[in-house]
Amino acid sequence: MDTGTHVETGFRTAKRWSVEVFIGEHDGKTRAEARLHTDDPTNLIGIGTSRLNPSDKDIPEIGDELAVARALSELAHLLLHAAVEDIAGVTQERVELTR
Repeated sequence: MDTGTHVETGFRTAKRWSVEVFIGEHDGKTRAEARLHTDDPTNLIGIGTSRLNPSDKDIPEIGDELAVARALSELAHLLLHAAVEDIAGVTQERVELTR
C-alpha cells in the first residue's frame, strides 16, 4: 500500500526515491537528463549526450540508450559524491569510499 514516499515492501517500511529521465534530440545529437527525487533537499541531475556519427545508420533508439546510460552514470557519481560530502560533514574527516 502506497503511503506517500514510504511504501510497504519486504522491509518494515521503505523510502521511495524516483528518477525521471528526459530525452531530447536535435540535429543528430541526443541529450538526456536523469533527475533524482527524494524527500531530502538533495537536487541531483545527471546529464548524458550522444551524437550520430555521419557514417552510421540513424537509429534514434541507440542514441537514446547511450545518452540515458551516460546520464544515469553521472547521476550515480553525483550521488556517491553527495554521500562522501555528507559523511565528511558529520565526521570532520577526509573520506575515501572503497568497494
